Amino acid sequence: MSLFPDYEHYDAIGLAGLVRDKAISPLELVEEAIRRIELVNPAINAVVHTFYEEARRVAASPTLSGPLAGVPFLLKDLNILYKGQRTSNGGRLWLDNVAPHDSTITERYRAAGLVVLGTTNTAELGLACETAPRAFGPTRNPWDLSRSAGGSSGGAAAAVAAGLVPAVHGTDGGGSIRIPSSNCGVFGVKPTRARNPFGPDNGEGWNGLSVHHAITRSVRDSAALLDATHGPAPGDPYAAPAFVGRFLDAVTQEPPRLRVAFQTTAHDGAAIHPDCVEAVTAAATLLADLGHEVEEARPAIDADAMKRATRVIVASNIANVLRLRGEALGRRVIAEDVEPITWLWAQEARTHTGEDLARAVWTIHRLARVLGGFFQRYDVLLTSTFAAPPLPLNTVDTGGTDLDAYYEGLRRYSAFTSLYNCTGVPAASVPLHWNADNLPIGVQIATRLGEDALLYSLAGQLERARPWRDRRPAIR
Repeated sequence: MSLFPDYEHYDAIGLAGLVRDKAISPLELVEEAIRRIELVNPAINAVVHTFYEEARRVAASPTLSGPLAGVPFLLKDLNILYKGQRTSNGGRLWLDNVAPHDSTITERYRAAGLVVLGTTNTAELGLACETAPRAFGPTRNPWDLSRSAGGSSGGAAAAVAAGLVPAVHGTDGGGSIRIPSSNCGVFGVKPTRARNPFGPDNGEGWNGLSVHHAITRSVRDSAALLDATHGPAPGDPYAAPAFVGRFLDAVTQEPPRLRVAFQTTAHDGAAIHPDCVEAVTAAATLLADLGHEVEEARPAIDADAMKRATRVIVASNIANVLRLRGEALGRRVIAEDVEPITWLWAQEARTHTGEDLARAVWTIHRLARVLGGFFQRYDVLLTSTFAAPPLPLNTVDTGGTDLDAYYEGLRRYSAFTSLYNCTGVPAASVPLHWNADNLPIGVQIATRLGEDALLYSLAGQLERARPWRDRRPAIR
């Protein structure tokens, strides 16, 4: 029996307000979240590791404090540490990988008062736009259990969409926050590169492609979480442009009249699914109705060069991760330790030279110059988040043995997201559209480097104009 039947109607800020008003206790919130995870998770497989007793201990602590004190929260099972708990990175090779300390961003989540209950499913090492690791099985989309939740933060998006918790941590190296947000009808932001810290164990992810942040139901929760976590830590190799103020305040501030470009084809001119075109054109019309200057235009992106560069960068980083894991285990990592695509991609790194990696980094920096010039003419670029509605399960399968075919599929569907990882600019997937099959299709908004507050201001305006909080899947 539910302890708090109205739980899912509150976002994280709303739950924190109930705790501050003593209308409910942190422990009661945690018990309700646990009840929902135990009830719903068997159907969707979003949560893969729980530490309920630790969460109960934290929730019962008299010293629990912070702007989000008592709010149940989950971490993505990738590239983040919670002391004493396992981070398996979506793979069998890390099933005994227990964290000796917290990640910097975990420390900041704790300082904000969030109560972490466990970790969510991810593609192995975050390598897919689907979440179906061999170690834990597929995460199913709450809107249609035969469909993918997206990836690699698929467990995170499914958990939010199904009402298990109001917000979940995620990482994004090529769309891994935004793609599952689109597929599951929730809100996801990739902030400016280095807005959130990656330490203390790493300086950056995938040569700067990957970032930490979160998937939420409301825009204001995302902003509040970024307020709690952003800012450099000692030893960081670089930092995002400085921001003074609160991102949360930006959500309720009407943006100025913006110059918005929208595109309905991929960066190479390839067609995308008609439902995605419809989502973009509807969003463009909405933005025009809100008073913005809107026209069709796209930056002159060399999509082939971007594909080659990201493939080299990711290959090099996978190879390094497997080598580091082998050193920690005291043995060589072999093909049977990881999924076939993971192994093939890592082995491909052996064919690359140092010059190849340097050229790949040089290429993504040139992309940033091109996009930077585009954002001198426009304030915002509007696209589809994903190039198709949520895919049937196992469409992008890491169990295959054809790396070229896998990579082409990956890039085809994530045609719009990787550019912003390469260039470091902030981007968000906004749940504004559902197709005739009642499947969510997110639209993506992106703006200049460091202008995260503008992104939140525009997202907040869209949320007020076309609210989505009551669009929920039946699975809950």
